[in-house]
Amino acid sequence: MKFFDEAKIEVIAGDGGNGAASFRREKFIPFGGPDGGDGGRGGSIWAIADRNLNTLIDFRYTRVFRAEKGENGRGADCYGKGGGDMELRMPVGTVISDHSTGELIADLDHDGKRTLIAKGGQGGLGNLHFKSSTNRAPRKCTPGTPGDHLELKLELKVLADVGLLGLPNAGKSTFIRAVSSAKPKVADYPFTTLHPNLGVVRVNHERSFVIADIPGLIEGAAEGAGLGHRFLKHLQRTGLLLHLVDIAPFDPACNPAKDAKAILKELRQYDENLFKKPRWLVINKIDLVPVEEREARVKALVKSYKPQRHFVIAAVSGEGCRDVTFAVMDHIEQQRRHHEISDSAG
Repeated sequence: MKFFDEAKIEVIAGDGGNGAASFRREKFIPFGGPDGGDGGRGGSIWAIADRNLNTLIDFRYTRVFRAEKGENGRGADCYGKGGGDMELRMPVGTVISDHSTGELIADLDHDGKRTLIAKGGQGGLGNLHFKSSTNRAPRKCTPGTPGDHLELKLELKVLADVGLLGLPNAGKSTFIRAVSSAKPKVADYPFTTLHPNLGVVRVNHERSFVIADIPGLIEGAAEGAGLGHRFLKHLQRTGLLLHLVDIAPFDPACNPAKDAKAILKELRQYDENLFKKPRWLVINKIDLVPVEEREARVKALVKSYKPQRHFVIAAVSGEGCRDVTFAVMDHIEQQRRHHEISDSAG
């Protein structure tokens, strides 16, 4: 199935039914008084997070969603039937906002979360509500109110603990294949990865985390160059970034340290908060560097990058990958404990 992470839809909640102006007319009861019932409420539209979905493809082909209208009230104190609600199931991680204003409406950040996105109209009042001691035959009734009518933007931000960052062909897909059961496409040409891939990394039977691989970034990505800028939003929910750098690029003129700093510049231009996330340097393809040159090359790159932590791996053979996964798992568990303590203190 093709991966879709954005969609624009129109939601139209049901209008409320009109109230009725009616009078009781029966044999031997000439002046029965008002008996007009209220109109039914219009149906509302709800968004529900569903962990069994992983793409917004359903909303690329069906774009207009309309809930039922409420029935009009009738005589003999008959109230109109309310319109049925509509539920739209969306992947966990979907952000719903008003398309025209950009206002956030809902963030479906956990499975089963149910949020009202378009409220149905209220039913109108029948004339039986307007009778009084001075007005025993009211002819007044009110119409139902219209339901909400909105154009919404849906944006899927995948939920992952760790995000992979780097240039095309830095080895991100090879790394995620080495440490998880995910099998993204791997090839020796740029932009092999065309959409985000998620993998579950199991350190042991009880310890695991989710890692996300997005298309590689190039210089100018923040302005729209390449593919990765469209998918940077998927890194915004992660707690840790792993920046993979190819220490043995095909082109001898390429400078790994300079390329790495260019990616950081793009990251900062896109989102300052994303730039400030914890970020570790993972130096890949060390197996392609002559043994006698490895230490000097790694030291030069680390000195230029100044990472919080760094690791040296060969993703194609799995060398060093185990150390990375265990360090990441320890970091995630430490952060979880910190949040639990903060929540209990609050």
